[in-house]
Amino acid sequence: MNILCIGDIVGEPGRAAVKKIVPQLIKAKELGCVIANGENAAGGSGLTPSICDELFGAGVDCITSGDHIWKKREIVDYIQATPGLLRPLNYPRGVPGSGATVITTRSGDKIGVINLMGRVFMEPIENPFTTVLTAVESLRTNVAVIVVDMHAEATSEKIALGYYLDGKVSAVVGTHTHVQTADEKILAHHTAYITDLGMTGPFEGIIGRKKEQILARFITQMPTRFEMAEDNVRLNGAIITVDPKTGSAERIERVDIALTP
Repeated sequence: MNILCIGDIVGEPGRAAVKKIVPQLIKAKELGCVIANGENAAGGSGLTPSICDELFGAGVDCITSGDHIWKKREIVDYIQATPGLLRPLNYPRGVPGSGATVITTRSGDKIGVINLMGRVFMEPIENPFTTVLTAVESLRTNVAVIVVDMHAEATSEKIALGYYLDGKVSAVVGTHTHVQTADEKILAHHTAYITDLGMTGPFEGIIGRKKEQILARFITQMPTRFEMAEDNVRLNGAIITVDPKTGSAERIERVDIALTP
């Protein structure tokens, strides 16, 4: 089974890349399912119901998120009615939505997806390390394949989670920094790992925003409006090959594809 995991989708340029490139990859790479982090898909911060529907229509099977999931208030009701849209599992009890789900692949197999958020340099929410094991055990009763999106700032926290879950899940992929790392690997107990999938959006800027505005903020420390960059739009992510019967990862390959006219 081939699973495509897509790095943070940023704004309309990122959505355009998904709509054009993902259907092509589904055919060319015989993808069983597509998991995408979409928390920045609405103008660079947040998600709306219509944008989620747009991504699902392009071939995305599960949308994960992170610290920007609540930026658009209309997502609150939608997330409660949409199992394919996740918020971090380690938000406090009672928060709308779910942090784990089971999706059916194009071949009819079922896989589990878990969304976590780190705590280093981020909001002080529940501990992802202690929270995740209960979800893994619950999913294991129904599925062999489990993919975890760890939305976190610190590389050390993501790497630690990879080793912590090695042999317990099929893959741990990092999101949030918008910069793709070159450390993809299969860990000792057959879990695929990459510290950050990267960004799906405009690279002629600073993590998706116009570089002049970001530079002005760093130089002056004055409040600055951050607008979307536009050029050199690319899709970042990784394709992970997993044995659907055992859940063991066999291969992980980074993806970096330019959106062409």
